[in-house]
Amino acid sequence: MVSGKCAEVKESGPAKSVSGPAASGGKYKGGAPQKRVQSRSTKAGLQFPVGRVHRYLKRETLSTTRVGAKAAVYTAAVLEYLVAEVLELAGNAARDLKSKRISPRHLQLAIRGDDELDMLVKATIAGGGVIPYIHKQLLEKGKKTAQS
Repeated sequence: MVSGKCAEVKESGPAKSVSGPAASGGKYKGGAPQKRVQSRSTKAGLQFPVGRVHRYLKRETLSTTRVGAKAAVYTAAVLEYLVAEVLELAGNAARDLKSKRISPRHLQLAIRGDDELDMLVKATIAGGGVIPYIHKQLLEKGKKTAQS
């Protein structure tokens, strides 16, 4: 026995024999090799969390409405595609402006520069500024006054 403050262990009856996964001491230890747990996002080949999207879909619908498993996969895939599209365009805008970081201004330029994304996103982007635009008539007037 080691000197110091040690707790005494009392044995309470005969030892019980344990069989099954608990006998080997872990979830994956044992006789037969078991399959690794794979998330639904990994199965679908997505980066977006399918389980979380499914939980949100179930929470936001009516209590009597059922949400299928494929609905969450499809919704996560659509969200991932849209985010990838916006980030690609915003990255191009940042590169054009010689910046290494994507700012709200780059997001604004990317979304307003694409017709389909502009129709989809009607929100105001904080810190995005305005799109540079000069009306054609103003440009023509400036040229005429400069010539005369």
